[in-house]
Amino acid sequence: MSFKVLSRPEEEYPLPVSSKSLECDVETTLDHRSTALRHPELRAVFKIREGITSAFREFMLNNSFTEIHTPKIVSADTEGNNNAFETDYFGTKAYLAQSPQLYKQTAVAFFDRVFEVTPVFTAQKRSSMRHLNEYTYLDFEIGFINDMRDVIAMQTAMLRYMIDYLNNNYRYELDLLGCTLPVVKDIPIVSFSEALDISGKPQTQIDLDPTDEVKLCSYIKENFDSEFVFVEKFPEKKRPFYVMGSESFDLLMGGLEIASGGQHIHSYNEQLEKIKECELDIHDYEFFLEVHKHGLPPHGGLSLNLERFIMKLLNLQNIRETTLFPRDMRHITP
Repeated sequence: MSFKVLSRPEEEYPLPVSSKSLECDVETTLDHRSTALRHPELRAVFKIREGITSAFREFMLNNSFTEIHTPKIVSADTEGNNNAFETDYFGTKAYLAQSPQLYKQTAVAFFDRVFEVTPVFTAQKRSSMRHLNEYTYLDFEIGFINDMRDVIAMQTAMLRYMIDYLNNNYRYELDLLGCTLPVVKDIPIVSFSEALDISGKPQTQIDLDPTDEVKLCSYIKENFDSEFVFVEKFPEKKRPFYVMGSESFDLLMGGLEIASGGQHIHSYNEQLEKIKECELDIHDYEFFLEVHKHGLPPHGGLSLNLERFIMKLLNLQNIRETTLFPRDMRHITP
């Protein structure tokens, strides 16, 4: 038997990739990313990521959704919250998309059901273990819904499909990571008001903070044996301009919000008034208003934060472990 050398390294590895565990912190693995990702455990995380997106796409196609690909350079702040990255687009102000929201609602007019696996960007100056400035959304939008609960039911079915898919197709990676996936039963649903009571917070509060999410998830786990909980009926003023009143929800998992969705406005006059109420420039949303003007069915959808979902699914401590080359306030290389 003979061997042919195809390539020779010029230096020794800076990390012990042949060891059972790298035994170094996240920052070290990021500093030497191309080496760290040669380790089987780190690679396994991204095989699981592959499995989640494959399961999502398969589930959507099996349920008569059409896959779309929306622009990532847009003319207006998608969420209307001033957290978009601004850029010069041939002399015109433009932004990196914070979500595909306006385009997927538009697509409901001609496809009824749409989905996308999409990168999104936010200029929020946060540098915690749960925040990135570039991340991935698993997005879908459904036309002809009865109410917000139709969206919740679709997400519940989607999560069951994903977990089954991973258990059936990624057993090696799950065992390598020592991960047992949660069972997705009927996910408890609590109102925002009930969530505040459980967290011991005043009813004047308009959102859940991280400590509230942890308390609520601990309560749900103890009383309903569920890793997941839906919180619905958030105050209208906390939600984006395209949400219909308080018909919105978050999905929490293990003390962390991993998805957000709801029913979205289909009435032209209602959407026009909401844009005015939010003091947004109507001219920035003319294409969005046009599709409302010519008729939209009752519709709703959601965005699942892929990195946060993986982080909780695999019991990782830092969201940067879930993306090949993280982009946050401190990292723009490699």
